[in-house]
Amino acid sequence: MRVLVVEDEIKLGNAIKRGLEQESYAVDLLRSAEEGQAYADTEDYDCIILDRMLPGGADGLDICRKLRQSGNKSPVIMLTARDAIRDRVQGLTDGADDYLIKPFSFDELLARIAALLRRPPAFMETKLAFGNVVINTTHKSVTVGGKSVQLSKKEFALLHYLTRHPDQVISKDQIIAHVWNFDADVLPNTVEVFVGSLRKKLGNGHILRSAA
Repeated sequence: MRVLVVEDEIKLGNAIKRGLEQESYAVDLLRSAEEGQAYADTEDYDCIILDRMLPGGADGLDICRKLRQSGNKSPVIMLTARDAIRDRVQGLTDGADDYLIKPFSFDELLARIAALLRRPPAFMETKLAFGNVVINTTHKSVTVGGKSVQLSKKEFALLHYLTRHPDQVISKDQIIAHVWNFDADVLPNTVEVFVGSLRKKLGNGHILRSAA
C-alpha cells in the first residue's frame, strides 16, 4: 500500500515514514503544501496523511478540499495540534476521513490507516483467505495450508495490494505505483521478479493470475 505524508516537522515526518515503511507501506514524504498538492494530484495513493499547519501559512485541509473537488476519493487523515471541536468538525466536513490530534501514538495512527484501508465490505476482515492461502493483515503474516510462509516486506505489500483487487487485471505500472514510493527506481522486470518469487513461495497461482 502506498501512502502520501505531508508534514513539515522534520523529526515527526521522518518518524512516520520510517514507522510506516517498517510496516511494509511505501511512503512519499513531502514538506510543503505545494509539493503535497502536486503529488496528490498526479499519483495514486491508498491513503493520504496531511498536516494542517504547513509552511507559509498553508493548511493541509486545502489540499483535502481540492482533492475532493477533483473527485479523488483516497482516504485522508488530518494531523493537527488544533483540538477544538469546531476544527475537527471542519476537517471532517471538508472531506477528511479521520482526524488525529498531536501528539499521538504511532500505534493509533497505524490502526486508523488499517481501518480506512479495510472500509470496502470485501476487506472488513483482518484475515483474507484465498484457497489454502491465509493473509493476516494485522500481523503481516501468511500461511499456506496452515504452514507459515516467510515473505519480505515488499513481497507482503505486493500480495496485500493484489488481494485488494481480486479478479482484476493489474498492470506492472499499477503495481509499481502502489507498492513502491515515487523515488524508487523500479523496472517492469523487477515486478516480474517479485511476482515470480510470490508464486514460488505460495505455490498457488490463482491469487497472482491477474498480475502482469
